[in-house]
Amino acid sequence: MADLVGALDHGTTSTRFMVFDATGTEVARHQLEHAQILPRPGWVEHDPEEIADRAASVVSIALRQARLEARDLAAVGIANQRETTVVWNRRTGRPYTNAIVWQDTRTDTIAAALEADGRGSVIRERAGLPPATYFSGAKLQWVLDNVEGVRADAERGDALFGTTDSWLLWSLTGGPAGGVHVTDVTNASRTMLMSLETLDWDEELLSFFDVPRRMLPEIRPSSDARGYGEAVGPLHGVPLTAALGDQQAATLGQGCFTPGTAKNTYGTGNFLLLNTGGELVRSANGLLTTPAWQLGDGAPAYALEGSIAVTGSAIQWLRDQLGILTGAAQSEALAAQVEDNGGVYFVPAFSGLFAPYWRSDARGAIVGLSRFNTNAHLVRATLESICFQSRDVIEAAKQDSGIDLDVLRVDGGVTANSLCMQIQADVLGVPVSRPAVTETTALGAAYAAGLAAGVWSSTDELIGNWREDRRWEPHWSADRRESEYAGWKRAVERSLGWVEVGAGGQ
Repeated sequence: MADLVGALDHGTTSTRFMVFDATGTEVARHQLEHAQILPRPGWVEHDPEEIADRAASVVSIALRQARLEARDLAAVGIANQRETTVVWNRRTGRPYTNAIVWQDTRTDTIAAALEADGRGSVIRERAGLPPATYFSGAKLQWVLDNVEGVRADAERGDALFGTTDSWLLWSLTGGPAGGVHVTDVTNASRTMLMSLETLDWDEELLSFFDVPRRMLPEIRPSSDARGYGEAVGPLHGVPLTAALGDQQAATLGQGCFTPGTAKNTYGTGNFLLLNTGGELVRSANGLLTTPAWQLGDGAPAYALEGSIAVTGSAIQWLRDQLGILTGAAQSEALAAQVEDNGGVYFVPAFSGLFAPYWRSDARGAIVGLSRFNTNAHLVRATLESICFQSRDVIEAAKQDSGIDLDVLRVDGGVTANSLCMQIQADVLGVPVSRPAVTETTALGAAYAAGLAAGVWSSTDELIGNWREDRRWEPHWSADRRESEYAGWKRAVERSLGWVEVGAGGQ
């Protein structure tokens, strides 16, 4: 039997295909970016057809460069940006409109109405989520209400909905010519439409958004030995046996199988997941309750999640919009020119604030400026904003679970910035640990697929594969840690109430 496993890792800005061997070692990789479409303030879109094309291309190129063929792979798993919403026609295979990305805020009036009339409390209890622009149920309602012909087609069963895992699985298995319409529990849990207890679509929640059930995909385990279907195209004949939301995949790739273990992914945004095992812990402090995964027919593992909208993308903003940086890597060298933030705090609430605040009325704020400050202080404040936002969600997780972290496992592109990781350890007061394989999202998707295909027999094997690359120990005194964090909290207060909810995200 082949012992190589593929992972299609589709993120907010790019799609990559990676191949791993039985030790979790990378064998092949290729990555391509896709366009970020910004038609109005607060609107963020992707082209679903471009995403499907990029997926086919990265598979073909990665296999060719590594001199591999599809038959060399035992299975393939998918990890994906989760809440991004795609609606397409079953017969033609064409999307009705661009995908609405998780960062998009056009649905703020829908979310506000849910909160105002009491339906929000039902969504929190049943789906584990607050009513927010982040999640895909409101995005789907917006498409049904605003894109001509979609609702009529949905009622006839011709319009299909999915997060990007569903779109990719459908496309990879034939599209209009027999493509499967499925999702997994982790992605379904991001819609505000699935019950955490039944792991199925909930009729009352569907009624809140006026969504016809027949347009929804079948919910399956995250790792399924039955397989979702066999691929066509460049992966012809390979079983697709796993799909997970990218943050759950990263948690699995980090080997966080024991309750109380946690990882933080530093990408476009930051996403902290704390494994709570079989216990469904409902947050009273602004976190999300979510399935971590369901492996086969076993019971799901759950997690508390702190989702932060803007972290790594704040560094991109310094580069692309302000021109302070020539490249993201320059942020470390420039921030290192100063010993502290010089009194400057930057709250990058470009899409409002996600966990633990859930304030769509917030907008970005830079406070504490004086003539003393330089671009180096602003860059350092940007790195610190990544770390302070992570502390916000870790503090909330501690209050919900009673768990004190011994160490924080980290992954994602920003972890290459050693200064940022040192600041993170200083802000938290606990060690920060980066694994040898930093592409943990792709690795987790591969692990889930390989478990279903028999490449690995148990999660113990996966834990044994994990190796530490570097650790950062905290250096700040307790007094400095609390003083700096108090300054951050004051800055957050000044970012709130900046826009009127319902003003179209402007």
